[in-house]
Amino acid sequence: MLRRLQLLIIGSTLIVAAFSTGLPFLFYLVYLAILVVGGSYVLTRLGLSDLEAGYAVNQLSGHVGDRLRVTYTLRNTSRVPKFWLEVHNPTSLPAGLPGRALSLGAHSERSWLVRTPLTRRGHFRVEPLQIRTGDPFGFFESSAAVGTGVTVVVYPRIEALPLWRLPAASVDGSHAMPERTLQASPLATTVRPWAPGDAFNRIHWKSTARHGEIQVKEFELEQTADAWIVLDLERSAHVGRGDESTVEVAIRAAASIADRAIQENRAVGLTVNAHRLAQLPPDRGGRQHLKIMQLLAAVDGDAGSPLSEALVATVPRIRRGMTAVVITPSLDRDWVRPLSALRARGVGCVVVSFDVAAFERHARDEELRNLGLPPEPADAAAESARAKRERALRHALSEFDVAVHTVVPVRPLREALAG
Repeated sequence: MLRRLQLLIIGSTLIVAAFSTGLPFLFYLVYLAILVVGGSYVLTRLGLSDLEAGYAVNQLSGHVGDRLRVTYTLRNTSRVPKFWLEVHNPTSLPAGLPGRALSLGAHSERSWLVRTPLTRRGHFRVEPLQIRTGDPFGFFESSAAVGTGVTVVVYPRIEALPLWRLPAASVDGSHAMPERTLQASPLATTVRPWAPGDAFNRIHWKSTARHGEIQVKEFELEQTADAWIVLDLERSAHVGRGDESTVEVAIRAAASIADRAIQENRAVGLTVNAHRLAQLPPDRGGRQHLKIMQLLAAVDGDAGSPLSEALVATVPRIRRGMTAVVITPSLDRDWVRPLSALRARGVGCVVVSFDVAAFERHARDEELRNLGLPPEPADAAAESARAKRERALRHALSEFDVAVHTVVPVRPLREALAG
């Protein structure tokens, strides 16, 4: 607007001076200005005419660590070339979507692919495609929005837990049996030579033809015990920032454990103590996996209520034979009592705790390293007080024979949750 006002003032002054003095040179400047300004206006108006544009997102959901691919296409269907086009997709994605400035010849087409990493979980918007053009002198500008915006949901990163084992509940089929079962089940694990007493419906005919003697199938008990994950996101209990904060690691642990349990054909329930208490009843399969990931993508460490309240609300819904997995950095012992009630009802319990002091040191050292400063020594008194609280909590859990896994920063979850 300011440039147009300046152009109007200069043009008016030039016209008045030309007609006042009658100098041919000033009239030449007036004609030249009319030609330049008029040509710039026509060029800008034709800049977006007969132009086809669009973009396509390869997926509307993904996990942290994946890459989002966006394909852009611009097509000029007119005989007039497009000398300058600026293409940009506004987005709330942390890594952004880079724009591009290009030109298009007559009856030509340009396509390109943009790969952007998904670095943070959450819900993000990719707004409509913005196309802008103008004249070389910057007098005029024309823009247009193409398409509709989409929402991209980024789920927490899932880590493989090959050595993770839930404690065995007091029901058959709650854990993998090293010995074979005499009853048929969906888990046919191996074949062996036929022995007297084997039923004929257990014969594996392909293996029999391959070995030249009768082979029968052997079965294991199917893992059917349910798991209920309780994720504590109380604001005062969590420390750190970024991907190595206790909030992000706790959510990542919940996602990984839920994924492993669903792969084992377990029904998984989830309680999240976030801004409000959210509960998902136990279920199995892909739909439950999607529900859990969508919930974990939206929560944050902003709960005001303690973990004990979430456990009290969850205990009545956990039935005998299930396994409760509590993920918390809290060092309070108030939540141990409702957990002990579960053990008395035949519910297996396991706790995933955090070395809070290590996470605080890691966050502090990272901040100082970014500022180019050396690490500072830890507060010995605070470390001693926290260590005393950790020992008291572990002692309270050991009284009820509750298994505890401790997570430390940087160390992979598959190592911290092994065993």
